[in-house]
Amino acid sequence: MKITFQLSEIQKVAQQLIKAVPNKTLCFYGQMGAGKTTLIKTLLKELGAKDAGSSPTFGLVNEYSDVHGKLLAYHFDFYRLNDESEALDMGLEDYLGSSAWLFMEWPEKISSLLPEDAVSIFLHFVDENTRSIELNVC
Repeated sequence: MKITFQLSEIQKVAQQLIKAVPNKTLCFYGQMGAGKTTLIKTLLKELGAKDAGSSPTFGLVNEYSDVHGKLLAYHFDFYRLNDESEALDMGLEDYLGSSAWLFMEWPEKISSLLPEDAVSIFLHFVDENTRSIELNVC
């Protein structure tokens, strides 16, 4: 699946992704500024998160609940990791066992720890207002 879209259409893209993915573990690949966090924030909104998403760059993971307080999603940013052991130290295995949505930025930093059925989403910068997404489902 490949989608090219204007940033103003990101809500529709998020809706399409939610319907298209076979599971809740999504790995977001793309250069800095490609729109990974923006897309994840939109996905969180579409899923009914109580709070607006933000990048967990410094805390590595943010937790989101729905308006009823039920756990909805975890958003990871592995950019600052030096090696995979740091992900294990933060309890990644427990998160992977969760029934919540898992949104992972910079998953290439923990490639050997990713579940085999994780969905890979590649974001590409086309121009200032245009992005493309390639969705690889195992």
